[in-house]
Amino acid sequence: MVRALEDILADTSCGQDTVTVSYLQVYMESVWDLLAPEKDNITITEDPKTGDISLPGATSVEIRDQKSIIQVLRTGKSNFFSGNKKLGIDNSGSHVLLLVNVKKTFRGKPDRLELAVLNENGSNLVHIPKGQTLPTIRSSKLLIADLAGSEIYERAGFEGPLTVDEAKFIKHSLTCLGKCITALAEDSTHVPFKESKLTKLLGDSFTATAKTSLIITIGPSPQYRGETTSTILFGQKAMKAENINMKLKDEFDYKNHCKKLETELDKLIAENERQAKVIAETEEEIQTKVEKVELMRMEIDKKLKASLQEIAEEIERIKKEHNETVHRLEKERSCLEKDIEKSIQSLSTAKTVAMAEKELQMQSERLKSQKELKECVKEYEHRISEMTRNFESEQLQKELLLRKLQDMENEMKKRDRLQLEKREKLQKLAKKVERETQLREESEKELASWKSQANGDFKAEVSHLKKEAESLRHELEEHRNQSEKLKEEAKNLKQRMLHISYDHDETRKFLDREPPKAWGGSESPMSLNNSTHMRETINGQRATIAKLFEQVGVNRILSLMESEDIDVRVHAVKVIANLAAEEANQERIVEAGGVSSLLRLLENSEEETCRRVAAGAIANLAMKEKNQELIHAHGGINLLARTANEAEDPQTLRMVAGAIANLCGNEKLLERLNEESGLKALLIMSQSRHVDVLAQVARGFANLAKCESRASAQGQRKGRSLLIESGALPWVVSNANVDAANIRRHIELALCHLAQHEANAKDLLESGALWELVRISRDCSREDIKNLARRTLTSSSAFQAELKRMQMVLF
Repeated sequence: MVRALEDILADTSCGQDTVTVSYLQVYMESVWDLLAPEKDNITITEDPKTGDISLPGATSVEIRDQKSIIQVLRTGKSNFFSGNKKLGIDNSGSHVLLLVNVKKTFRGKPDRLELAVLNENGSNLVHIPKGQTLPTIRSSKLLIADLAGSEIYERAGFEGPLTVDEAKFIKHSLTCLGKCITALAEDSTHVPFKESKLTKLLGDSFTATAKTSLIITIGPSPQYRGETTSTILFGQKAMKAENINMKLKDEFDYKNHCKKLETELDKLIAENERQAKVIAETEEEIQTKVEKVELMRMEIDKKLKASLQEIAEEIERIKKEHNETVHRLEKERSCLEKDIEKSIQSLSTAKTVAMAEKELQMQSERLKSQKELKECVKEYEHRISEMTRNFESEQLQKELLLRKLQDMENEMKKRDRLQLEKREKLQKLAKKVERETQLREESEKELASWKSQANGDFKAEVSHLKKEAESLRHELEEHRNQSEKLKEEAKNLKQRMLHISYDHDETRKFLDREPPKAWGGSESPMSLNNSTHMRETINGQRATIAKLFEQVGVNRILSLMESEDIDVRVHAVKVIANLAAEEANQERIVEAGGVSSLLRLLENSEEETCRRVAAGAIANLAMKEKNQELIHAHGGINLLARTANEAEDPQTLRMVAGAIANLCGNEKLLERLNEESGLKALLIMSQSRHVDVLAQVARGFANLAKCESRASAQGQRKGRSLLIESGALPWVVSNANVDAANIRRHIELALCHLAQHEANAKDLLESGALWELVRISRDCSREDIKNLARRTLTSSSAFQAELKRMQMVLF
């Protein structure tokens, strides 16, 4: 085992592959986790699509090397529940399984096209370029099972915790495993994997995709020769088993793929809408900002224009003032020069000098005013340059805003282009979805054509079978005519034999009498042991079913009869049928609507097992008069009659005949049985060659004849019997002396009850029933029926007259 795990680890990669181990113990039909002892009842689940078996609650430990393997085995061994017995030490009384799951990753051929797939979260698209491959995970499983030994309880000498119940569970699981191996060896269509937890866990080992090996161990001691022989026979039978040939089909699930594509399309549409909403909000925000910038630019332009206009006006005013000042100063200067020349010319005295000084002072003042004018001009020029710089900065800010606006427009164009590309991708994806839908429709059409072709072949086969059935029916009709002739001859022979000697009569009595039984008419010791064992088994099963009935409840069990799983329906209806066998449970079943549920299952189910068990449950419920009327109220008689016409399985016919036979015991339903084809169904089933079916038919005729006899005695019924009117009397008379005791007893009772009503005497005489009544009064093995026949023959005047005419003495 350790070497096998080492080989697995040697063939795996630590980075990409994973190897996990689960260590389990099946103890008393419960799955225990040896790596987590607190988990003592792990559920086994089965994938409805693939059929794979898994244990979600089991602990899985990832192993990397030999050290981790040994650690897992030691942990499981420490939690291992074991006990001692004489035939083996450390025997656990359970089965131990080591489950190894291997997941290996590899890459296939590179893709030729570019793909777009969703990531793990399913939220974003991941683009896969050409030539890149997708990783594929291949899973495999190794199951190593150590089965518990199957020894005889007294000889094994169990000690410690291993009890009788544990031994029974071991025996049960190994028996179920033997059934599975037997079914595989005999190439049976049904392999009972689900009868125990062990076979359910080992179910994958019997498929064609698995390789299975079985190792059996025996002891050399001659004392245990029986166990050794049974073990070797078990191994020989296992050698003949062949795994189920399951065809591996690579089917493409168009529906699921289409759903995935639709989900992906919905996500892309939602993402596109979200991005479109974000883009719209961004556009609105950008448009708002652009409007604000435009308003600011207009205000700045207005301010600049106003400032420039003011500056221009100020410059004009300054220039004008400057020109006026210069012009005025020039005039003053020219005037002064003229005055100076005149004064120089006129004055040459001190007075002239003083005036010159005064003139010089005035000239200095003029220079001073010119200097002030220059400073003022400089100040205005500085202010003009400052305003010009402000204008240039405003102009630069305007250019920056225009550049930002241009960038925003480019970004919007880029987003429009991305949105257009996404729309194109969505269109391509929609085309792909449409193509997948077309492929699915084509596959559905092809499947429909295959179905129609199969239906055509089936109809042709049905027509061929109908022709064969028709030919067989003709042959049966010929045989029936021949048998009628033989019956007529037998009737004549019987009339002649009444005059034969007493010795011949005694010889015929001896031949007709049943062979004696051992042990004073009772069963043999072996049959007694078998019957006792069978009775104990049945009582145990009924106790288990009653316990399940109390725990789950009848409503839950009835709801399981409508499950889609055929196995669940079969088990549910079997539980109801077993419960209905007990009179204490019938009232609860009826109150919960069990009658309607069983009739509905009998009508709608196509599974023969469901129909057979449902008919048996109805037969059990029909034992009570109250339930009989309820079955009739729900249309049960018509449904049972239809089932009798359609069914071919003898066991199903036996159950249906038993249900109708129980209904024949109700005086209120006799006319309904005749009107709703109940008696006709019994006549149809009387053509069966199965002894159990014929026994139930005979019981139904006996119950009906008994009810009619009682009603006639009470004065509630007049006229001929329904058995005579329906044409059942010839069958009753012809089968009155059959070898099967259970059929003969019911027919003898039916003839006795029919003969008690004088209205039936003529038909009984014509059919030869009188001679059967005479035989019953002489040869019947049951004293009560013999006495009833004697009283009937004695009390009937018509029979007495016929016997007198034939010169016969009864006793």
